Amino acid sequence: MPDELRRRFACSRDAVLRSVTDSLTRINVESVVNIDSVNIVYVHDPDDHLDAAASEAVPALVELREQRVMGAVGGGTNHVTTALRMGRETELDVVMLAGRWTLLDRSGAELPAECERRGVKVVVAAPCHSGLLARDRPAPDAHFDYGAPPADVRARAEELARVRERHVTRLPAAALRFPLRSPQVSAVVRGMRDAEQVTATIARYHAGIAAETWEVLHA
Repeated sequence: MPDELRRRFACSRDAVLRSVTDSLTRINVESVVNIDSVNIVYVHDPDDHLDAAASEAVPALVELREQRVMGAVGGGTNHVTTALRMGRETELDVVMLAGRWTLLDRSGAELPAECERRGVKVVVAAPCHSGLLARDRPAPDAHFDYGAPPADVRARAEELARVRERHVTRLPAAALRFPLRSPQVSAVVRGMRDAEQVTATIARYHAGIAAETWEVLHA
């Protein structure tokens, strides 16, 4: 069935309520009494609409959470400043930060500590950065944040690969596990397109990584 919907970004209360109602209809959730019907709803990429997201979108979702339409309210972004503001100024249960608290890019290091103070959980997405850390050594055509990696970023990825070789560690396993070393990080989200990738991701999650290896990787 072709997708005939027209997408338009809107963070107003009415738009959020309409979006949630339409989503519940599409996934055939007939009762909004059961909290298990929707585990979590995110305000996704509100970077250019932060004021509206904080004053209308999140409060609207909080209302629905209190009505048990969903179990939790989240905010998701690629930008550290957006994540910090949403974590500090709204009643989110969880903040999702993509690609900024990872083995390769640690610019989001402030977020887990800030969220811990406020009792907000953190979810880290894109631990492999569109593929740059998806193999034991970065492929020549590997992407970083949906595009070609800058030279300095590729150099850091190559250095991480050399570290894992010396310590007999799988680079994708270290990338997957790194964010979870922060107690406030409750989950890591990684894209998987088939059963083989699901199986490989589970194995990497359970792979043992020695303490001394983490010390070197952290450095």
